[in-house]
Amino acid sequence: MAKPVTNPLYQSSPPTMEEIEILESTPKADLENLDELLQEENFYLNIEAYASRGYIAISVDSRYHGDRATNTTTYRDALISAWKTGETMPFIYDTVWDLIKLADYLTRRKDIYPSRIGITGISLGGRLTVVERRMHAWFAAFADTRYAVVVPVIGVQGFRWAIDNDEWEGRVEAIKPLFEGKMIMYFEYMHPNPLRFMDAVARDDMDKDAIDKEVVEKVWDRIAPGLASQFDSPYSLPAIAPRPLLILNVAEDSQCPLGGLEIPRAKASQAYRKFNCLDHFKVCCIV
Repeated sequence: MAKPVTNPLYQSSPPTMEEIEILESTPKADLENLDELLQEENFYLNIEAYASRGYIAISVDSRYHGDRATNTTTYRDALISAWKTGETMPFIYDTVWDLIKLADYLTRRKDIYPSRIGITGISLGGRLTVVERRMHAWFAAFADTRYAVVVPVIGVQGFRWAIDNDEWEGRVEAIKPLFEGKMIMYFEYMHPNPLRFMDAVARDDMDKDAIDKEVVEKVWDRIAPGLASQFDSPYSLPAIAPRPLLILNVAEDSQCPLGGLEIPRAKASQAYRKFNCLDHFKVCCIV
């Protein structure tokens, strides 16, 4: 049985005192039937909610996160190492590989129907196994057809589209340490933000005064080859057809702007139409 984390290991800026006071002031155990209320209002997606509905549910830590992190800069260090050496792929791909190996494990279990394994996550009748992950859900399903149902929540975007339309800042901000300069490095040492620090290293290595689309494209090509080309959403989403695919994105999300979904949505629709199962594909916008 999993237990709550008592001493969370922050790999980004820890919450401010104001944020802590707000969290501590919110009602918790004092509310009667709080767990039921949270589930009924969909305040969170977790394995307990799935298990309570009869699913076999599994949640895994992304590589370099959670129990798989050794210190507060594990993910940041992995990103910088990927840029410097190209030996690892901490941004998406390493965890997708882990999810492929997880599918190996799940399909060997006698209590799981191998044709009914679904994958979902936020930001990543009969019995269905639910694996919870964020953006990794979409890429894992692209790479491994054993994931039969796919529901990426607030995680699908067009990386190439973002570069071409100068809509990359939101995603870059999430890992900006790789993209900026030495003063930012010092600042982020005091207030760590893995992607910001990564941007710092890349910008300095490319002798750039500011982050621009060239820096962004070089970083993606280095740390996640194909992310803005043959593995981008216009090519990877159609490959999921005819398996059921529900995409949930937020209307105002700088990291996954809706404009970047237009082309992949159209191409995925064409793919599902060819399989005569357009009803297996849906994109919903959360306002």
